[in-house]
Amino acid sequence: MKQILKLFIVAILMIAFSVKTFAQVSATATATATIVTPIAIANAGNMNFGNVAVSAVAGTVILAPAGTRTVTGGVTLPATIGTVTAAHFNVTGANNFTYTITLPAVATTVTSGGNTMTVNAFTSTPSGTGTLSGAGAQTIDVGATLNVGISQAAGTYVSGTPFTVTVNYN
Repeated sequence: MKQILKLFIVAILMIAFSVKTFAQVSATATATATIVTPIAIANAGNMNFGNVAVSAVAGTVILAPAGTRTVTGGVTLPATIGTVTAAHFNVTGANNFTYTITLPAVATTVTSGGNTMTVNAFTSTPSGTGTLSGAGAQTIDVGATLNVGISQAAGTYVSGTPFTVTVNYN
């Protein structure tokens, strides 16, 4: 009987301690959100391939983002170059954030009267990804390739629809 009483007391003590061991406990946490300055892009200068001379052979004018030109095929660059500029875009947003640059994937048509040429193969500096400065700004320079036809008609060719450059935070 003494043994049973001892076992009974030990069992009661074990149950008492085990209830305290499995008691409910809690912890707390806070929620935080940081709103960043929205990314924005604005045109700071249009693209201009300058003066181009043509021949009976088609060719191209490749305008680099730095504003330099090279030619292929029957296209030449006259001594009077005209206005030559890559397109420029000002990007603003949160300081030191990186962003993705998306250039046009399809050609843009430029026209003069009923005559057309296409502009494609867009390139940029920076290329693919940019990083905003500590002041939250960066300039993107965009070049492209002008496709000149055989004996292309003289005139000032302008795009009826502007091309689009898109930026998104990474």
